[in-house]
Amino acid sequence: MTELNIDNRDIPRTDLHHHNNLDPHKKASALSDIILGGQDGLVNVLGVILGIAAATGDVYVVMVAGLAATFAESVSMGAVAYTSTVADADFYESEREREYRHIQEVPSLEKEEIRGIYARKGFSGELLEHIVETITANQDVWVAVMMAEELMLQPVNRKLALRSAIIVGIAAIIGSLIPLLPFLFVQVTTAMVLAVALSAAVLFVVGAIKARMTIGHPGKSGLEMAVIGTVSALVGYAVGMLLKVPAVP
Repeated sequence: MTELNIDNRDIPRTDLHHHNNLDPHKKASALSDIILGGQDGLVNVLGVILGIAAATGDVYVVMVAGLAATFAESVSMGAVAYTSTVADADFYESEREREYRHIQEVPSLEKEEIRGIYARKGFSGELLEHIVETITANQDVWVAVMMAEELMLQPVNRKLALRSAIIVGIAAIIGSLIPLLPFLFVQVTTAMVLAVALSAAVLFVVGAIKARMTIGHPGKSGLEMAVIGTVSALVGYAVGMLLKVPAVP
């Protein structure tokens, strides 16, 4: 068995995919949840507090509105992450059951679909027929191939729904608190500028990290996330300016 040395430890190659710290799928899933919750929380709360600050100029109102949005957003995002994961899992299972029915009711048609899939991949003749016969000899393999190759669906572990909800919710809280920080220390006008600058910087760093852990240019990814997030949040500022509360004489 081939051995790989990672951090001075010998881990069998066949165990790498199942090693918790090395499984790329788990890392990608957690990263996606963190970015989803953190970015959404930060941008939404930034938009809310910019609008409130522009309309009222009152730090207390800004903080109350920001904190209310923070916790409402975190609960909402966590719930959405949970229900969407469960919904994806349910959809996968329903399609899987449908494929089982199809190979039992119209096996010849389903076999032709397998043949078409691998013919489009460049296989032909005796090799193609061998592939088709091998796949269709086992119903579980047959259905798995149809799910992945025809429907482009991957299995969803519904047990991860709660984990995803917790990660998204916590990330949303952390992201939401970032633009509120300047309002604790400086006047409203200055705090608004600092909140935008701080949020843009955080979004840039998150975008760059995402690119390094997945694919893409860190600078481009960071700039893209920062610009999109900042522009979205500034919509809240524009609304606040339009609905500005008149000063009391």
